[in-house]
Amino acid sequence: MNLEMVMQELEALGKDRTKKIYESNGAREPLFGVATGEMKPIFRKIKINQPLAEQLYATGNYDAMYFAGIIADPKAMTEADFERWIDAAYFYMLSDFVVAVTLAETDIAQAVADKWIASGEELRMSAGWSCYCWLLGNRPDGEFSESKMTNMLEIVKNTIHDSPERTKYAMNNFIYTVGVSYLPLHGKAVEIAKAVGPVEVKRDKKKSGFLLASENIQKAVDKEQIGFKRKHVRC
Repeated sequence: MNLEMVMQELEALGKDRTKKIYESNGAREPLFGVATGEMKPIFRKIKINQPLAEQLYATGNYDAMYFAGIIADPKAMTEADFERWIDAAYFYMLSDFVVAVTLAETDIAQAVADKWIASGEELRMSAGWSCYCWLLGNRPDGEFSESKMTNMLEIVKNTIHDSPERTKYAMNNFIYTVGVSYLPLHGKAVEIAKAVGPVEVKRDKKKSGFLLASENIQKAVDKEQIGFKRKHVRC
């Protein structure tokens, strides 16, 4: 299948209701409004195809960019490729659920994520913290430095309340993910979550919401999910 054929198939799967949901989360034209589960039959026909993924991502169409992440070959991508992708990721559903997810399947994931976290740019920071969430939820605990993870928890504790809105979500999720999926620091994550307390996030045209990692970690404890790891990062 070539670019034109994929775009036609995606357009045929688009639904106005889904499109409105995506737009309410920050997506903008061009987009069709394709539910992610509906993309699986197209993936089965194409499998992994990095050149086609690059063409789709370059369209700027949200659905095509999302599908690009599904068919991308992360190990064929360089740091420069990921920089290009994050530059084009204009809202969190791209930065955190396409770029960060794809990055999490590479050997350069931590190095790139570290740079993005230190960038001071909202969506780069969000993608960096999110990448660590995808990594921690999938890879063995032994692949992470305990002292580095401790230091990152301290950074979250000291900076989350003053961070950009979208970054707050990813940082809060980082505390939760360490607490649930990284056994060496479960206790430390619980302590940090309590110290951080509720995190206020401002939402467009809606009243502020509050994130509470401690509550969500406790729910995972109650369900005996501590130590949970996903088999795959990408669906």
